[in-house]
Amino acid sequence: MSLFMRIVIESSDRIGISQEILTVFAQQAWNLKAVEIISCFTYVHVQYDALTLSLIRACLVTVGGVISVDMINLLPSEQRENHLQALLDKMPEPIIDIDSNGLILAMNTASHKLKLPLEGVEDSLAATDYLGKPVEAFIGQINKVMLTNTATSQAVTIQGKAYILDISPVISKSSNQLLINNDKKISGSVLILRSMNTLGRQISLMQSHQEHSFDNIIGQSKSIRLIKAQSKRFAKLDLPVLISGETGTGKELIARALHQASLRSKAPFLAINCSTLPEHLLESELFGYASGAFTGAQKGGKPGLIEIAEGGCLFLDEIAEMSPYLQAKLLRFLQDLTYRRVGGTKELVANVRIISASHQNLAKLISKKTFREDLYYRLNVLSIELPPLRERIEDMSLLANLFIENAAKQVNNSQQTIITLPKITREALTLLQDFAWPGNIRQLQNVLFSVIALSNGGDICADDLLQVLNKHAGIHSITLNINNQLQDSEQNIDTVIDWSSAQAIFEAKLLAQLHPLFPTTRKLAERLKVSHNKIAMKLREHGIK
Repeated sequence: MSLFMRIVIESSDRIGISQEILTVFAQQAWNLKAVEIISCFTYVHVQYDALTLSLIRACLVTVGGVISVDMINLLPSEQRENHLQALLDKMPEPIIDIDSNGLILAMNTASHKLKLPLEGVEDSLAATDYLGKPVEAFIGQINKVMLTNTATSQAVTIQGKAYILDISPVISKSSNQLLINNDKKISGSVLILRSMNTLGRQISLMQSHQEHSFDNIIGQSKSIRLIKAQSKRFAKLDLPVLISGETGTGKELIARALHQASLRSKAPFLAINCSTLPEHLLESELFGYASGAFTGAQKGGKPGLIEIAEGGCLFLDEIAEMSPYLQAKLLRFLQDLTYRRVGGTKELVANVRIISASHQNLAKLISKKTFREDLYYRLNVLSIELPPLRERIEDMSLLANLFIENAAKQVNNSQQTIITLPKITREALTLLQDFAWPGNIRQLQNVLFSVIALSNGGDICADDLLQVLNKHAGIHSITLNINNQLQDSEQNIDTVIDWSSAQAIFEAKLLAQLHPLFPTTRKLAERLKVSHNKIAMKLREHGIK
């Protein structure tokens, strides 16, 4: 059996020397399989039976300028091809290179798992058996019609698994290739199939670059320690979780910590606010849509968040804002985790954990028939209730110091200055602890950032906070908090005797809320736009000192 050897011939840079070298090979009738010429180097792939390196060297002595003749393992083109293939094989996504006729030129290792048997051929075909064959023989859903002169993306399903297919044309200047618009020539296309799981992880990373563990939840109060311990147990259970609590209490932070501590932590965590989109958009965002589902629908359809979050977690914030129609559709999905895209007919199965949250009282909404009771029980398999900031006053110092430090860093970076880390005085901390904080932790963070941004340096005192709280929180937030307390307490409603007594209750609560922020009758009078004599009289009347 004839064998081949690869050699490299180093020579001086002389016109015609490569031709003279090849003439020697022709005179000896040595069969050349491949030849590559680079300045000062001639590479040959030669067939040999009794041919030896010493014989080749002896024959090339007659060529002036030959410096050395050595054996090599691979030609430069073979070495480049091996490196390129190794690079492609490292890529986790299936990659297929095809020519302008849709014939497979190359494919990486990840694409092997997609292969379908050729018609009339056994399943045991190697990847190389598909080279030179039409791409539709390898993946039936891909054909030459999809190949255009522009990059496109579309959703495809292969063996029951959804992918995003990216098609990138390869432009060539070769004159014998297919002519397309603008005198460009296409020599083929590169196909990349991105799994929904990979796409979901990328979107999840774009949504948040921070680590979200339970260590990021600040607080040493009894209620927070209990919630942390409870949540850590819930993280190991692959069941739906419902998180309730007032706005700004950190419901999404808990949801992300639950995901990161779960067995799904390596998979995507995707979040959507159900109150921000109209019904038809929210439906397509959650469940996706099929090709041609509605006017303007993307060709090939579009996967929904349920599909993209495959293997991971989907966080449905403000679940109470979901329409009755979508509530029914979500209930159907939670029963067996099967669904259909909008306008689609194919039944899909999801592997995703649902975590939902709401600041509203779902029990009241159920009694008002605005939220489905059966959906509530599907979502509320495991429940976590977050306390408002006013019920965890012992955590105020930790939270305030953290927000002050973060705000100082941001101000330093934006202004390119260095200021010493301010401290909060005892009086200012007392003022924070006495405030109702209807916006909870988010409001506290914003208030302290405003104080740092307006500060000229030094410690944070009560006057600094009063100035910001007066502008930031405002009377609306405080009265809203009081109104919510009155609405939520049937006992308060029942104890109202007449208009005067109800007005007196309101005045007492209003003054009790505002007096710590405006500790003098004159400041409080200016805030409420009345005389300081009336304020003094009302304080005495309600026993507020």
